[in-house]
Amino acid sequence: MDALKIAEHHDIHLKEYIAAEKIELNITGIQQVNDMHSIAYMVVNEIDMITVRDALKPHRGEIYTE
Repeated sequence: MDALKIAEHHDIHLKEYIAAEKIELNITGIQQVNDMHSIAYMVVNEIDMITVRDALKPHRGEIYTE
């Protein structure tokens, strides 16, 4: 039941990571999937995805195309 609050907390850490690493894009957010599942995410340039993915846990990265 704390999934949304945990995602909000992780979003804060993603913003801190962006500032510390001086990442070009500053796009983060949270998404509530349902009452028991929420995610925090950040958007990076594709060229930086592997580096950022490997630095953060869990090690998950997806390429988004429109």
